[in-house]
Amino acid sequence: MTLYAYADGPLGRMLLVGEETAAGAAALASLSLPGQKGGATVRDGWRHAPGAFDTVTGQLTEYFAGRLTRFELEYADTGTDFQRRVWAELEAIPYGATVTYGEIAARVGTSRAGVRAVGTAIGRNPLLVVRPCHRVIGADGALRGYAGGLPSKERLLGLEGALVR
Repeated sequence: MTLYAYADGPLGRMLLVGEETAAGAAALASLSLPGQKGGATVRDGWRHAPGAFDTVTGQLTEYFAGRLTRFELEYADTGTDFQRRVWAELEAIPYGATVTYGEIAARVGTSRAGVRAVGTAIGRNPLLVVRPCHRVIGADGALRGYAGGLPSKERLLGLEGALVR
């Protein structure tokens, strides 16, 4: 069953969506920011279950307070094989660091021409904030595309002390 809840934070009211586990918690499938391009919206048949997301909301609170540098959450299995490889590289980017799209492409074994495919996979990351696609920047150091909006990307990188300006 698909569960959902909301979590308030410095980026606004975030929508959490997950699949119910045997333990009654939620394996996180999506974390959407307000106004996010392609973000999730609550659908008929979903159950509002804030308690199922206690671990997620607790870790988000700690992250936004500057006390958590790595999320340890159960995720729902989504995405293509290629997307999952790219997303695994996102999760490997340390807190407070940034990498370029080209670096991610090299890490997943994609040619220089494959950078666009890597950008597309990053853009389809359904777990904003917790799977840190905000840590990926342009080769020139500029902040580029973020489904949650560049102001949110800038705020997250500022929180982590990684703003490149």
